[in-house]
Amino acid sequence: MPTYRATEAATLLGVSDDTVRRWIDSGRLAAVRDAAGHHAVDGRALARLAQELGAEPAPGGHQRSTRNRLRGIVTRVVRDTVMAQVEIQAGPFRVVSLISREAADDLGLEPGVVAVASVKATNVAVEHVEQP
Repeated sequence: MPTYRATEAATLLGVSDDTVRRWIDSGRLAAVRDAAGHHAVDGRALARLAQELGAEPAPGGHQRSTRNRLRGIVTRVVRDTVMAQVEIQAGPFRVVSLISREAADDLGLEPGVVAVASVKATNVAVEHVEQP
């Protein structure tokens, strides 16, 4: 059964290390101390919390069919006469989207603006990453 250090758990959940430590201290996230005295978070407990966080309602209480929502900051917008390429940095993820220029203008998308990328795809590639 895989375990994760608090910093790894924070990265996977998209929260700060301090938030993970508070969740451990409050009992929201189960963890034990490893031989070095660091928190070791059980992979299954981490997965359950990730599901809980994913099931929380979207800010503003709006219901959406898209479940994969990545909140981040717009880092670049390249416009031409018809289309705009929008780049968003959402935690460790760089998301690039092509939308109409009109939509980018209407949304006021510029570097520094907070935006949400909603991803809905019929094909998603998944790979297993070995722990060091």
